[in-house]
Amino acid sequence: MKKFEPIRFEGVGGRRPLIIAGPCSAETEEQTLSTAHRLSACGFRIFRAGLWKPRTKPGCFEGVGEQGIGWLARVKRETGMYVATEVATREHVAAALAGGIDLVWIGARTTANPFAIQEVADALEGHDIPVLIKNPVSPDLELWIGAVERICNAGIRRIGVIHRGFTSVDKSLYRNPPMWSIPIELHRRMPGLPIFGDPSHIGGRRDLVAALSQEAMDIGYDGLIIESHCSPDEAWSDKDQQVTPEVLRGICEGLQIRESNDLTEDLSRMRSEIDELDDRLMELLSQRMEVSRRIGDYKKRHDMAILQSDRYRELLARRMAQGETLGMDPKFVLAVLSAIHEESVRQQMDEPGCR
Repeated sequence: MKKFEPIRFEGVGGRRPLIIAGPCSAETEEQTLSTAHRLSACGFRIFRAGLWKPRTKPGCFEGVGEQGIGWLARVKRETGMYVATEVATREHVAAALAGGIDLVWIGARTTANPFAIQEVADALEGHDIPVLIKNPVSPDLELWIGAVERICNAGIRRIGVIHRGFTSVDKSLYRNPPMWSIPIELHRRMPGLPIFGDPSHIGGRRDLVAALSQEAMDIGYDGLIIESHCSPDEAWSDKDQQVTPEVLRGICEGLQIRESNDLTEDLSRMRSEIDELDDRLMELLSQRMEVSRRIGDYKKRHDMAILQSDRYRELLARRMAQGETLGMDPKFVLAVLSAIHEESVRQQMDEPGCR
């Protein structure tokens, strides 16, 4: 069993959650300093800002690069905050270490590439700096664990992970569905490893940050890394998921931090499993309604009746028998199927462009 040390900073309270806050990207020196001063005034002690931004397509803002190191150094001087940024290459690590960065994190796309992780691990070897590792974009627990082991093998002991959700092709309430069972299993297999929640990237919307932060606390996460910008609507990247420092202070003040024991922690985990299953149910229902709309369009083009009674009776009988086999009350199955059928008919009758 690998031994991990707590991620602590002098002068920063040891009680959870440890909050890391700041903009998705350092855009200008003025924006970086303005956000940092407001976060400091709100009581936050660890400032984050991305300097190198891996983007899906060329031509997007890819970060200010190494010049931003000087801006973060100025944040340290003027506010006394600790500073953190993302690294993805040997050169990033060298610049961060030379510039006095206090904490680095490894992004989801880097975690997905063992060659890139090993390059970062080699560059970090011999240095005493906390390292946080985001989950890979795909729901691959072994890949995540492998990244932790590579950083640990480089001699780093202050290691934590960031749960930022996983990419999905399905429609979802979340930008990156949390799939809570994966970090829960990681915790079971590496119980001493600190876990940070990233509600900004999971939700992708600022109105989801508070609820996702609370859920992370209920499961027992050690900290949160949250994107905060002085003018979120004007952010150059990920503007929809960033909040102002003052809003973030309200979110953090509203968190209920329970001193969890095994009983309440197990209950929170089971509730998270229920939430994850409910998310999947909603996604499947959305996909079903999309097929219903396509069926409706087909029927209209071929002058067919929307309601096909024989088909519905056959479907109802088959699904009720299936539900009974699976241990569900036939009345419950009938009520669910009736509601789904009613909505499917409504979707089929909807005129294109009115949805």
